[in-house]
Amino acid sequence: EELAGRLSRGNLKCNLKHGDEFMAAALEKHIFICATNVIGQLNGGVSFGEVYSTKYAEQRNELIDEMVAAGSKKVGVTLQPGTADRLAAYAASVADFPTGVKEFEWRNGWFCDISKKAMEAGEKDPMPFHTEALTTLGVL
Repeated sequence: EELAGRLSRGNLKCNLKHGDEFMAAALEKHIFICATNVIGQLNGGVSFGEVYSTKYAEQRNELIDEMVAAGSKKVGVTLQPGTADRLAAYAASVADFPTGVKEFEWRNGWFCDISKKAMEAGEKDPMPFHTEALTTLGVL
């Protein structure tokens, strides 16, 4: 809150979130970086902005939907409707940023662990597109 006050005095915006609201925002940001990088790399290394073009909408939305469902269940929060739209709006602000699947352990690896644990428990992979994409990219 002190930092938010300082930023405000400099005419900078800072949204404070607590509890489940914070966890939902953190999950959404995590989904953004993980899904955007995977879709970008599946399509030849296109930029963040290109990932959010209509050309990749079907792939992107399938992956985001998988991650929202599995991630929400894992952390026990519900994301507000419009996640894909919010991610697209953010992508526009970093449109030229290059994609790359990196920092695997704490990025996409977190989602892979959800899939792994589900399958070890005899359940279906909750993110089959994610698993297939990472296999195609040679990450798994």
